[in-house]
Amino acid sequence: MPDLRQKILILYSRTPDLNSEIGSWAIYDGTGKERHTTGDSDTPPYASVFAAMQDGWRVIQFPQLFPAYPGMELSTSYLRFEYILEKMEEVDGG
Repeated sequence: MPDLRQKILILYSRTPDLNSEIGSWAIYDGTGKERHTTGDSDTPPYASVFAAMQDGWRVIQFPQLFPAYPGMELSTSYLRFEYILEKMEEVDGG
């Protein structure tokens, strides 16, 4: 049986649309093949959540959508549209 390890991809999109542009990201690689990154490059690993899904990433958490409080519709705050994705990859059993 293959030894599988989990990779986690956290994508913050600009809107709740799965095709929305990515504003920030982080990758945590349990396989040890890649170093962990927290969006330290100019280009995100995928253009959208949907593009990551097409590459085999599985969405395991969608953002909770809350209505804006009256008068706060145009305020900025934390990154609201956080998607968490995972991919299982085989590693050498050694």
